[in-house]
Amino acid sequence: MSKEKFMTDSQGRQVPEHLVSDIDKLRDRTVRGIIKEALEMRQVLRDFKGRIREEIFGFVKASAGRYGKSWGGKKGNITLSTYDGRYRLVVSVDEKLVFDERLQIARELIGGCINKWSKGSRDEIRILVQDAFQVDKAGKINTARVLGLRRLEIHDEAWRKAMRAITESIQVCGNKQYLRFYERNEQGGYEQIPLDVAAL
Repeated sequence: MSKEKFMTDSQGRQVPEHLVSDIDKLRDRTVRGIIKEALEMRQVLRDFKGRIREEIFGFVKASAGRYGKSWGGKKGNITLSTYDGRYRLVVSVDEKLVFDERLQIARELIGGCINKWSKGSRDEIRILVQDAFQVDKAGKINTARVLGLRRLEIHDEAWRKAMRAITESIQVCGNKQYLRFYERNEQGGYEQIPLDVAAL
């Protein structure tokens, strides 16, 4: 007597296989097969990334060595091109910035400025400041918007204190390294070679 087979549904329940429709079984096999290949491809890309990083940094160290210099590779961007300029590799490092408690101090100082100027100030300034301190869905403040406030030429001591507080509140909490690949097109510009399935 053969043992009955079961399939687990999305609620975690064990459903006898003979009660599952043929189209549901086909869908399950199709998705599982494609995802299996996707997971294998993810590992191939991970291995590829690790290997080419070693190749790129090995080359940069060799290049630095020709001038009697060592290369630590901790920070900084690198661009390498083929001799004919057709292909280009770019290694870029993006630092992740966060703000400490001084950002709230800056916000209060700016709020004081706006209240002080409220009679004669333009509404655009108020909107700009409010927009800069808005948080996204994850509860994070947009770093670029906050830092953009420092470009405003406002000659007020409280405002300057606020801008100084923003600058001093910046903390680097890590960085991420990106590898990008480019090919020169017929117009002489460079187009990125996509390795993202959605971009192909």
